[in-house]
Amino acid sequence: MIDFVNRPLVRLLLVGLPALALQTTFFADVKIYGVVLQIMLALSIAAGLAGGSENGALAGFVFGLMFDLVVTSPLGLSALVYGAAGWGAGYLHSRAIENPKWLNALVVGLMSGLATFVLPVVANWIGVEGWLSSRLTKVIIVVALTNALFSFVAVPIARWSLAVRRNQRLAPPAEVFL
Repeated sequence: MIDFVNRPLVRLLLVGLPALALQTTFFADVKIYGVVLQIMLALSIAAGLAGGSENGALAGFVFGLMFDLVVTSPLGLSALVYGAAGWGAGYLHSRAIENPKWLNALVVGLMSGLATFVLPVVANWIGVEGWLSSRLTKVIIVVALTNALFSFVAVPIARWSLAVRRNQRLAPPAEVFL
């Protein structure tokens, strides 16, 4: 049973379900400047920081698909964008060095702003109208700043959910020694 719970996909679901409940209930009502906070996106990007690009893409896809299943957006749209954001954060950050917390917050903020911009652009591209508006700039700024602050909590949670140990994060890749 312990081996089953220690699998990264199971841990992602164990983290994602309460986060999804918070996202769709509490944070849907508590808004900052009229903008809903995007904790599922922050967790996706934090997974990329904690576990690298492949784990970030997996976590982003899982969290995005979970989010798509409860909202009225086209199925797979958030999964695509969150997966790309998780992959991009993992690509920008190297797992071989210990990154300072302020740099994690900066990357989460920048990637959140980029993903918040890309989501309505892709939605408009596939034919969903009304997502591109003049309000988008305010949404990007608020989501980027709040997710940057949330990154101080999200990165350790993502590290646990992906079962990444400290010595795995700090070790150089195997191809260095070949």
